[in-house]
Amino acid sequence: MRYAQGGGSTDAERAARERIRQQAVERFEGGEKSRGVAAALRAGVRSVERWRRQWREGGSGGIASKGSPGQPRLSGNQIAMLERELERGPLAHGRQDQRWTWHG
Repeated sequence: MRYAQGGGSTDAERAARERIRQQAVERFEGGEKSRGVAAALRAGVRSVERWRRQWREGGSGGIASKGSPGQPRLSGNQIAMLERELERGPLAHGRQDQRWTWHG
């Protein structure tokens, strides 16, 4: 399965995640502990701790999503060629069976 830019999330889903991060900032500013913030926002404690660290380092804007980590390094033509080759399967590329991974 291939995902669109943004990891398969809609604009509304991305906006909802940003609202949750901003709610976390309000709770941080109120002195709430990470476990309480996580429970209230139905988020993982590790995510909340990461947001808190980003907030301390960059303020309320510091926890905003940075978006997609980058553009694909392959061109559209290269991706299309790769997809065709993958569809041919492992045997067409010298593998002993239909597995792509190495099994020792």
